[in-house]
Amino acid sequence: MLLDPDAIADRRRLKRRLALWRLAAFGLGVAALVALAARLDLVDGVGAKSRPHVARIVVKGMILPDRAMVEMIDKIADADAVKGVIVDIDTPGGATSGGEALYAALRRLSAKKPTASFIGSLATSAGYMTAIGTDHIGARRSALTGAIGVIVQWGDVSQLMKTVGVKFEEVKSTPMKAEPTPFKPTSPEARAMLDKVVRDSYEWFVGLVAERRGLTSEVAHGLADGRVVTGAQALEAELIDEIGEERAALDWLRSKGVGADLQVRDWKPKASGEAWPLAESMAAAATRGAIAALGLEGAVASMRSLDGLRSDWHLGRDENPSVSGGIGR
Repeated sequence: MLLDPDAIADRRRLKRRLALWRLAAFGLGVAALVALAARLDLVDGVGAKSRPHVARIVVKGMILPDRAMVEMIDKIADADAVKGVIVDIDTPGGATSGGEALYAALRRLSAKKPTASFIGSLATSAGYMTAIGTDHIGARRSALTGAIGVIVQWGDVSQLMKTVGVKFEEVKSTPMKAEPTPFKPTSPEARAMLDKVVRDSYEWFVGLVAERRGLTSEVAHGLADGRVVTGAQALEAELIDEIGEERAALDWLRSKGVGADLQVRDWKPKASGEAWPLAESMAAAATRGAIAALGLEGAVASMRSLDGLRSDWHLGRDENPSVSGGIGR
């Protein structure tokens, strides 16, 4: 039986479409398997993290309260395959509460496994608080650390508001509620209240440094004047244990019984998994545009700084926080 040319052409097109669909289905299946393997830590060999190894934790950028990071550290503490931990730190610090959470999690981890931190370029304030949560601290000679202290900052745009004819009004339950605010001068009472808050957290921070580094309270307070120091200066002041690269931290772990043949494997916290990242980014961009159009960037930045105590050290926005011919402006 002979088929007409149109029927033959239709059959060929159908076959090509079926082949394309099969190929697409195969690709999706492979992608799903890769995703599953990544989820189960099977990408780097079969059961990579189920075999004995040294875990590496990276603490980078501004420190904020991070539940996923804390949960990961606790998971490492309970993982039988992890024989030792390296904490790679590169941060100017951040929220005092975030540094406190990392410190506490690392102390729980250190109670079960040997831990060593490595400062490649920067670990100041809450970053240094993180480092002292480990059993051993190493740093490059030119790395920056220290900046032990606590700060709370806000702006005062009340004069600007007066100039442009904007009046600030409020109704609140008590005088100290929502104090300070950038929209009016700070009262002596509000300043005294914040001074007590800062002093309380500062003394707690200095106490941690004294306890973890085996320093007297007097010596620890002398070092906790907010100064940044190089790795070499930190070693002289006994704020760290040695000068060296990450390999030196690994050697220290081996001196504590961690096998010399164990590989170092990176552990990363689970992503937050935002539901509508595109919509949220568009809304954020629109909000930033409105703030810029109204000339309220300074006021918004001031209000953000009131979210909590900060333990950080930083240079200008576009400056590189490392020793390179000088520090700061």
